[in-house]
Amino acid sequence: MDPLQSALILIAGVGAGTINAAVGSGTLITFPTLLAFGVPPVVANVSNTIGLVPGSLAGAWGYRRELAGQRGRILRLGVAALIGGAVGGILLLVLPPGAFEAIVPVLIGLGVVLVITGPSISRWVAKRHGDAPADGSERWWVWPAIAMLGVYGGYFGAAQGVLMIAIIGIGVAESLQRLNALKNILVAITNGISGLIFALVADVDWKIAALIAVGATIGGLLGARIGRRLPPNVLRGVIVVVGITALVAFLIG
Repeated sequence: MDPLQSALILIAGVGAGTINAAVGSGTLITFPTLLAFGVPPVVANVSNTIGLVPGSLAGAWGYRRELAGQRGRILRLGVAALIGGAVGGILLLVLPPGAFEAIVPVLIGLGVVLVITGPSISRWVAKRHGDAPADGSERWWVWPAIAMLGVYGGYFGAAQGVLMIAIIGIGVAESLQRLNALKNILVAITNGISGLIFALVADVDWKIAALIAVGATIGGLLGARIGRRLPPNVLRGVIVVVGITALVAFLIG
């Protein structure tokens, strides 16, 4: 890996960390970047997952004020995210590499669609938000839904933040800013447990993971502070372009 590629991966990490903290879908920046540099898909996925963990933690730290009073909820839903992330990570390792390579275009495509429909999902969540329990608790189906999303996140995870906001936005009675803070914690747990599994038994490119980690940490802090002030359509447009480019390159490669 030459210095230019290293610099571009670091920059991609910054972008992913910023986007993950403020919106979600940062994987659609870093993962296609790694594929473009010829990194094998499974190695790219596990290295990317490990690298993004510090960024999620940095984003959660930046939202720490909004996390106040949510300790019980974090513990309850964190268990679901932990279990799901572990299952997803194990599935990535036990299934043949060809299975992951076959499903990657579908996952990238799903991620792009979710990013494009993000505003509609947000509006839908806002309209349905009053249907959540009025006492601040969550509906019964939120826990299993987070667990299932954790499986997806542990396996690949693109746009899991968008899905996370949709789930907790409907089923948890909180403001969207506090829900976004909760989302960052749950994504960090999902990526953290799957990343730990990958670190122990998977083929990880530690240089790539370190570059993404440094960039994502910077981006996570930026995303928590200023990411919400940036034009969301600009961020969304970048993600979509990168995602579509990666999809096309993967299909014709």
